[in-house]
Amino acid sequence: MGCDGGTIPKRDELVRTKKKPEQADKDAETVAKWKHCALSQEELKSPIVSCELGKLYTKDSVIGYLLDRTSSSHDAAEHIRNLKDIVELKLTPNPSYKKIAADKGDKYIDRQTSEYICPVTSMEMNGRYRFCFPRLCGCVLSERAFKEIKSDVCHRCGQPYDADDLIVINGTKEDQDDLRMRMEERRAKAKLTRKAKKESGKRKESAKCKDEAVVETKKIKTETKDNKKLVKHSDEESLSTTKETNIRVMVASEEKLKHSYRVAKDPGASEAFKSLFTSHESCKTQQRAHWVTYNPLYN
Repeated sequence: MGCDGGTIPKRDELVRTKKKPEQADKDAETVAKWKHCALSQEELKSPIVSCELGKLYTKDSVIGYLLDRTSSSHDAAEHIRNLKDIVELKLTPNPSYKKIAADKGDKYIDRQTSEYICPVTSMEMNGRYRFCFPRLCGCVLSERAFKEIKSDVCHRCGQPYDADDLIVINGTKEDQDDLRMRMEERRAKAKLTRKAKKESGKRKESAKCKDEAVVETKKIKTETKDNKKLVKHSDEESLSTTKETNIRVMVASEEKLKHSYRVAKDPGASEAFKSLFTSHESCKTQQRAHWVTYNPLYN
């Protein structure tokens, strides 16, 4: 079988086959996940933090996102509400790591070398091995270290933790779904705890207010009784004083009715009152008659 010109075509030139979709480079994808911030897509810089889903971020990028959520349209941090939702990671530096200044293309560069390793197994944190960290302390170790050395405390800092507190860094889709479910359960539980605490606080406050009201009522009753006693005592004193005053007035009135009573000799009368009468010394020495009474001595 031939064509014009004596050419012999091949099968792939005659039969059209369905093209396979382009596949992403797995190594490049792994390097992007483990060496770049999931929010800013820039190279990770210390301090490095992680969320409850195990994604890696530069802390400055997260703070900038929380201050202005409109600055990034990326949904990698939509589940981060505040700084309490992230954990600062405690990483172990790789002593054999050498930072590459610039890629000039004149030599081979190993992209799989990592800046950090597991302090127990010395595995590099480059995406080939699974790494985890307890949510309470943030110490990063390989999953093999947690499996081989089974313990209830962290192998690095000694802080106790639960198996549910372990977060896989850059895990598979199944790991992400599991971590998201646990995150939502924790948040729902924390919300219920806060609500119960708030209600108990309100109950305690209302009970305290009731006790204070009872104490205040008792205090008012006691003060009322004391006031009544004081009023009664003062009434009795004023009554006795009034009686004594009345007696004195009556005695003074009786003395004034006597024929021998003289105003000038009355010790209770004032000088102004005594000066109205001719018996006063000033009236005896004046050169004219009294302005009220008629005195024949001066007429």
